[in-house]
Amino acid sequence: MRATAGNWLVVESNHRGAPSRRGLIVEVHGTDGAPPYLVRWYDTDAETLFFPGPDTHVLTTEQLHRH
Repeated sequence: MRATAGNWLVVESNHRGAPSRRGLIVEVHGTDGAPPYLVRWYDTDAETLFFPGPDTHVLTTEQLHRH
C-alpha cells in the first residue's frame, strides 16, 4: 500500500450492514509512501498510528467524494 499525506484511508467493516471507517492521513512514516500512517479519524477526530490491513484502501479527496 502506498499513500501520501492528505489521502484518506477507508477501513471496510467485516460485519454486514456496519459502516466503514474513514480517516485522513496526516503523516506517512514509512519509506516511499508505505505504512505506518498517522491518521486523524473522521468519526472521533483522534489521531493514531495505523498499520492498514487487507480490509483497508486509500482514496484521494476526489475519489472519497465519489465513494
